[in-house]
Amino acid sequence: MKIALLGYGKMGQEVEKLALKRGHEIVLTLDNLEEWENDGERLYEADVAIDFSTPVSIVENIYNCFNAHIPIVVGTTGWLDDLEKVRQDCLDKDQSLFFSPNYSIGVNLFFDLNRKLARIMSNWEDYEISIEETHHIHKQDAPSGTAIVLANDIIRNSDRKEKWVHETVENPEELGIKSYRTDNVPGTHIVRYESEEDIIEIIHTAKNRRGFALGAVMAAEWLQGKKGFFEMKNLLESQIFTKE
Repeated sequence: MKIALLGYGKMGQEVEKLALKRGHEIVLTLDNLEEWENDGERLYEADVAIDFSTPVSIVENIYNCFNAHIPIVVGTTGWLDDLEKVRQDCLDKDQSLFFSPNYSIGVNLFFDLNRKLARIMSNWEDYEISIEETHHIHKQDAPSGTAIVLANDIIRNSDRKEKWVHETVENPEELGIKSYRTDNVPGTHIVRYESEEDIIEIIHTAKNRRGFALGAVMAAEWLQGKKGFFEMKNLLESQIFTKE
């Protein structure tokens, strides 16, 4: 499989290592506007693009891939305001896009656990719900895309919260997300239920970036020959079915 890497920071480089290890070829890396201007037309050489760029560039990168009819796997977060339009355009134009705010298999299992816990705790009003996320200082969006997924899943599976807010909670219907940025932290997420008597927490801590890179490369492999908008649940469901 011939891969174009859109964004060549730490995640892009980790994806490169995993892709090469799995027998794929990196035919192009585009990391800034100058490289797009000089080499962007070479996008046609790729079988798939994997994007870990920036919230500022991601939407344009997606449409560049649509115009070239190149499937794209997106790991960049911070562009949720554009997501629904991009999703619809993907379907209308018969393109191929795979998006996840987090490609770690462990995090996606964590999502499932979070939904189940939210349903269990829905009627236990003595427990206040909150989320904390910690990442490296170079992460450009806050709260993280993963934290937003956790918050939205809690809201959908509990009658106690109506919306999430960043940092400051002003009324009981709000679910607070606190963000911390510190050196060399790939990503830690905590969902906390706290009463006057005790605390219940579920925690996911990434030890390195390899899990994210592996999930993205697996998504690119799985996307071959498919048309539409896909998420990690589609990949995981197919893996479970295959194992059965």
